[in-house]
Amino acid sequence: MQQKTVFWLIWLGLITYAFVFSPPNQPDTFELIKNLSTGQWQGINPLVISLFNIMGVWPVIYSEVIFIDGRGQKIPAWPFAALSFVVGAFALLPYLALREPNTQFSGQKNTFLKLLDSRWIGVVLTIGAAILVGYGLGQGDWNNFVQQWQTSRFIHVMSLDFCLLCALFPALLGDDMVRRGLKNPQIFWLVALIPLFGPLMYLCIRPSLPEASSELLPS
Repeated sequence: MQQKTVFWLIWLGLITYAFVFSPPNQPDTFELIKNLSTGQWQGINPLVISLFNIMGVWPVIYSEVIFIDGRGQKIPAWPFAALSFVVGAFALLPYLALREPNTQFSGQKNTFLKLLDSRWIGVVLTIGAAILVGYGLGQGDWNNFVQQWQTSRFIHVMSLDFCLLCALFPALLGDDMVRRGLKNPQIFWLVALIPLFGPLMYLCIRPSLPEASSELLPS
């Protein structure tokens, strides 16, 4: 119960900070989002381009875990996972607050779960994230980014969202490792303490999720 309360408090704090204490919206925010979404990147700081696209990688990372975790929950996982593609941690925090510990997977994987369980998605995501991070760090203007972070609500909250997504992943990691028979504290802490690439590494190396034999399933 205490952990659930913490997640709710973080969620409320995030909403309050984003809409009350963060920098104000800029007049060109909608135009910036539209250009980022449609690939019209001329004149946009590569650090902003990189961060915006990485925020599209994170929901896929979480989906790789949440849809499997959701099999054993009273609440459906898909609404939270779907909304996370739009609002990130704002959607995932309620799921973390409502879910129960779940260290088992019952039944068999359908086609969708088999796809999410594939290591190849982790490999593709890792390559894409590495390209984005390299582009942002190599071509970006840090002084300009800091200035935008201080004056733009969109850039400011997106940066905070990225940090929260890094910090919240361990809340799901432990149960996913147990479901796969992966009992290695070193792996847990390595994944938990390396932002972005720790979870990506985990998706590349985690054992396949075991399924219940069809003979053991009720008819």
